[in-house]
Amino acid sequence: MNPIAFTIFGIGVRWYGILISTGIMIGMILALREAKRVGINEDKLLDLLIIAIPCSIIGARTYYVIFNWDIYKGSIYEMINIRGGGLAIHGAIIAAVLVGYIYCRFKNLDFLKILDLIAPGLAIGQAIGRWGNFINQEAYGRPTNLPWAINVDGVNVHPTFLYESIWNFCLFLFLMWLRKNKKYDGNVFAYYAIIYSVGRFFIEGLRIDSLMIGPLRIAQVISLSTIVVGSFIHLVFMNKKNNKI
Repeated sequence: MNPIAFTIFGIGVRWYGILISTGIMIGMILALREAKRVGINEDKLLDLLIIAIPCSIIGARTYYVIFNWDIYKGSIYEMINIRGGGLAIHGAIIAAVLVGYIYCRFKNLDFLKILDLIAPGLAIGQAIGRWGNFINQEAYGRPTNLPWAINVDGVNVHPTFLYESIWNFCLFLFLMWLRKNKKYDGNVFAYYAIIYSVGRFFIEGLRIDSLMIGPLRIAQVISLSTIVVGSFIHLVFMNKKNNKI
């Protein structure tokens, strides 16, 4: 499939960007609707999203470049050229959470409630955005003979982008249910972080283009750390809630 959807004044607009933008917009709409439901100021949340989204893209690119430094060193243009791909979701989430925390401190917003608002949108946005990897012919797995394999350069491989897209979509459905049944503020985001990380850990093990630190896959290290830390925090909050009852 042609990665360029159409051209404007001779500049190609890529499906990768269209799909990521679509995921972001849907995530924003969901977060704003949820803010209205729970009584959080929509204008303040929108201001946060307007700041956090560009920062998350910068974070995603910075993370990717850092762990591919041998490729990008010496060329600032290539470092900032994201049109052909090269964004890491962990970098985006880290940047967005940091910016969100700072913003909430200044605007006197409940940071944990804000995290819960954005969690379902993150999941569905990732589910949509992963299809950009398919069009770019990237983020696929090792060779396989499974009937749902995709052909890349004449080789049948695991469609790991599809595995993660399905995992994230199912996670989205679960979080949409959980948001009305959560036990504490931050519960929705905690489950997002833990469940996403479980899926990412195993799916990453199938990929052949993982970012690495020595022999370790960075995404697996972060996923495992998130599962451990997220589970511990969840237990702490649940114990606090149970002790208050």
